[in-house]
Amino acid sequence: MDSQQIGDYMGDFEGQDAISFEEPGVWNMFGDLLGGAPLWFFIPFVSVFVLVIGSIIFAIVRGTARYAKNNASEIVAVPARLIGKRTEVWGGSGDSRARTSYYLTFEAQNGDRKELEVSGEQYGLNMEGDEGVLTFQGTRFKGFDRNARA
Repeated sequence: MDSQQIGDYMGDFEGQDAISFEEPGVWNMFGDLLGGAPLWFFIPFVSVFVLVIGSIIFAIVRGTARYAKNNASEIVAVPARLIGKRTEVWGGSGDSRARTSYYLTFEAQNGDRKELEVSGEQYGLNMEGDEGVLTFQGTRFKGFDRNARA
């Protein structure tokens, strides 16, 4: 098509309303929502939204990676001695209930120490100084079989 034919073709549309193929911009989409608020008002809300969503995604990725790493680890059983117990209490403000995490610290015969999160039942069944066989998989506690005391 040469320039003369293009001009003739465009002339066919004279007097008609122009058609816009532009997509609505971000400001047009949120303009009604924010009532024409200035940019300095809009940026903190977007920043907080991005931060919250980013934190959630990070927590999911970190938890999934830990789960996969533990599953890929071999199950290890070593002679060990229980050398420490601790609890961590969190939450409990207002009407929410407090939660408690329980941890046991073991020392293997070669001197390596490992702290593992355990259930409240396991925490209560064991005392510092107990010796036995610790079984774990990565950071996952599998069990502790105590030696019988004389």
